[in-house]
Amino acid sequence: MDNLTPEQRRKNMQHIRSKDTEIEVIFRKALWHRGYRYRKNVKDLPGKPDIAITKYKIAIFCDSEFFHGKDWDILRLRLENGNNPEYWIKKIARNIERDDEISKQLFAMGWTVLRFWGNDIKKHTEECVKVVEEAIFDIKTSE
Repeated sequence: MDNLTPEQRRKNMQHIRSKDTEIEVIFRKALWHRGYRYRKNVKDLPGKPDIAITKYKIAIFCDSEFFHGKDWDILRLRLENGNNPEYWIKKIARNIERDDEISKQLFAMGWTVLRFWGNDIKKHTEECVKVVEEAIFDIKTSE
């Protein structure tokens, strides 16, 4: 898969953030500039959404493609041929499962859950913001 030594891989993994990631910051800035106010990493909600627009009960997750298993069938094949495949396949499969469980819990609590892939946020920020705006519009018109 790659030519990194275990020490290099360990260093890379240590620098992966769980909050205030590049994709979260890009998305938050775009929402803020549009006048949307939100809370970050809300601890009292399942999954601690990256962004929560509490006024409309919208929970937003900014998911990285690797750790959240985008195109899982393809990624799984890649992992099977990489380093420590048992660990990674189990870890990412559980992340996918957990994401689904969290979405269902939030939905049951009356929240709208939006999940965006990191590359979509980076390359198509405006389209992602429009999805949020459409959700807000739907919520406003259903009240």
